[in-house]
Amino acid sequence: MPIYVGNLAYTATQEEVEAVFAEYGTVKRVQLPVDRETGRKRGFGFVEMETEEEEDAAIEALDGAEWMGRDLRVNKARPREERRSPSSGGSNYRTKRF
Repeated sequence: MPIYVGNLAYTATQEEVEAVFAEYGTVKRVQLPVDRETGRKRGFGFVEMETEEEEDAAIEALDGAEWMGRDLRVNKARPREERRSPSSGGSNYRTKRF
């Protein structure tokens, strides 16, 4: 399961995040989402590691740790919630014809 990494510095790179987590095991992937409109990093990311034991070690060591001037929030990522489409909520925009 991926690790959620919150409160990241906006200047942090994938390589820097990978280097920090590599101290606790093999990093399979680092993802740092960017804002669609501005292209700026959003201040959080996801890290996937080889084993659950490595993930647990990284979470234990890095949650609350200061890095690049910020206190990291590190925990197991929660499953992504489905977004509701604009048409799925109460009102029906269809027009009835008689």
